[in-house]
Amino acid sequence: MDSLLQDKVRQTVRDRYRKVALQADTEKNESGGCCGSTSGCCGTANDVQHISAQLGYSDVELSVVPEGANLGLGCGNPQAIAALQPGEVVVDLGSGAGFDCFLAARRVGEMGRVIGVDMTPEMISRARNNAISGNYQNAEFRLGEIEHLPVANATVDVILSNCVINLSPDKPAVFQEALRVLKPGGRLAISDVVTTAEFPPAIQQDLGDFYSACVSGASSIQELHALLAASGFTDVSIELKEETKEVLKDWVPGAHVDDYIASATIQARKP
Repeated sequence: MDSLLQDKVRQTVRDRYRKVALQADTEKNESGGCCGSTSGCCGTANDVQHISAQLGYSDVELSVVPEGANLGLGCGNPQAIAALQPGEVVVDLGSGAGFDCFLAARRVGEMGRVIGVDMTPEMISRARNNAISGNYQNAEFRLGEIEHLPVANATVDVILSNCVINLSPDKPAVFQEALRVLKPGGRLAISDVVTTAEFPPAIQQDLGDFYSACVSGASSIQELHALLAASGFTDVSIELKEETKEVLKDWVPGAHVDDYIASATIQARKP
């Protein structure tokens, strides 16, 4: 994908999630999927809690974050595989309104730090307001692209991400940046979608609705293994989460996208 097309994809994705952030402020109880319509990556605002529970979040996790932090934008629960420890530094790629960041902040404690990175100004503003309302002094949010992280070299223990890397038009750059900012021995704990079958042309060629709905930008397990290895990661593990199929099938109503994608956990380590 050339640089002009990459920029077009980013602008399309940014515009969709800008609408989500603004809609969440004005229509908290109205239907509106995570991609700014009545469908998308995560169902409607009315059933965000139910969908998040299906994706593996506990009742406690869903109840302790500030109101409005969980917009239901994920496809799994990276906290379940992150094994976060007190004092660790965590970066969340595509942090949205801060849901996973706030959960991570509780785990790493006062001596730890969590940095959320998102390319949508409206999401950053929402997350910062949520951090203030919840008094999360060990969480901060930075505007930036995950292909160009605003984070110093070798300063991070763990990188989280939840259904965001599939949205990047330059996935090699994402993993190279992740390796750069991680400390030696640092680890990835990612939930994302992967392809399980070849897309039909209507989905494969769509760089708008299907891409922004976390579908047509997904990679296969084999492709992700190769990308991570080429970037320098070791101990790569990618496991399908078939139990999330029930959630994925509603992302684009009528498109049967669950025939082509599945949620997966992705783990790897910097040597």
